[in-house]
Amino acid sequence: MALEVKALPFTFVTHALAVAGAILVLVWCIYFRGGLAWEASNKSLIFNIHPVLMLIGLIIIGGEAIISYKSLPFKKQEKKLIHLVLHAVALILGIIGIYTAFKFHNESSIANLYSLHSWLGITIISLYGIQWIYGFIIFFYPGGSTGLRSESLPWHVVFGVLVYILAVANAAIGFLEKLTFLESSGLAKYGSEALLVNFTAVLTIFYGAFVIFTVLGQGPPAEEDHSYTAI
Repeated sequence: MALEVKALPFTFVTHALAVAGAILVLVWCIYFRGGLAWEASNKSLIFNIHPVLMLIGLIIIGGEAIISYKSLPFKKQEKKLIHLVLHAVALILGIIGIYTAFKFHNESSIANLYSLHSWLGITIISLYGIQWIYGFIIFFYPGGSTGLRSESLPWHVVFGVLVYILAVANAAIGFLEKLTFLESSGLAKYGSEALLVNFTAVLTIFYGAFVIFTVLGQGPPAEEDHSYTAI
């Protein structure tokens, strides 16, 4: 299924939302939450790395990887390599981001894996890793047969989009969870920080939506040998 519109206009909006989302999460964690630190007596600075890496890494860079076939004016092999590398970067940053949440909990004597957000996070990063490994083996190196790649491509696309939608939804849950904790500790419900967090969550959802719109849109004419196609 593909929308009867060009994907390119959607990519412009997607890139703009990506920049805005990265700025907002950095403003929140650095200006409102005090900054980022790998080691600190204030353990909250360690946690602040988590939303920054998960949003900029898994959501934004992961989204850019998904739409790279529709937004970049390069040859198929070049776009395939960019797609692979961007997903690898997103996966690595996502893993580090999850690790910082565990690090914060362990150093603050807080239990791990007690919430829906954490359960979904572990599941999503695992599925993301499986998807990347499968794509690398089948579509990049050593590469499957023409028939196998042809049969695998639709499932690779659908599974990748599903995992990405889950990641965006879980990011929104994460913003809600953290904001709930902050408000229960005295943060003003209608204060500037609360509004910023909610707006960042909404923007994250819109970014994810425009990634999907881009995937469903009509990309540039596809080359032979099973380039990335619309669902």
